[in-house]
Amino acid sequence: MLDMPKLERIWLAIGIGSLIIFLLITGVLAVSMGLNPPDGMEATVEPEIVDTVPPFDDTGVKQIGPNEYEVTMLSFMFGYDPGEVRIPKGAKVHFKLTSKDVVHGFHIAGTPLNLMLVPGRITEYSHTFKKPGEFLFVCHEYCGIGHQVMYGKVIVED
Repeated sequence: MLDMPKLERIWLAIGIGSLIIFLLITGVLAVSMGLNPPDGMEATVEPEIVDTVPPFDDTGVKQIGPNEYEVTMLSFMFGYDPGEVRIPKGAKVHFKLTSKDVVHGFHIAGTPLNLMLVPGRITEYSHTFKKPGEFLFVCHEYCGIGHQVMYGKVIVED
């Protein structure tokens, strides 16, 4: 490195410094915003028969406690079952999802809920909806030619 021209050493230092700054900023933002790799995928189910075994044989919204609900959803090529979910404002909602065929995504706009649905893996996430309104959920993993029609909505009622 000593026999390197001065300008090359300067540009090398700028490049390494920029890389370090980028990694630090990305790391700090990921931690502060709660961006983590997907988790909650411990349980498994056979994708070929997923719609015939509990809890995915009876998808939908179920009240499991005072102001606490469980939403069981199944994703499949270009759709979700159910495609519309209604819950009261302030309720804690436990989502339990899986995919029947290929990798799908599940993102509810305006919330930190952003999941990957892998065939054979059950993904779980809990969220409390604090304000009423309609929240669009979409698949964010390209799943084929009809991917753009794979969406639904969560309706939070007052």
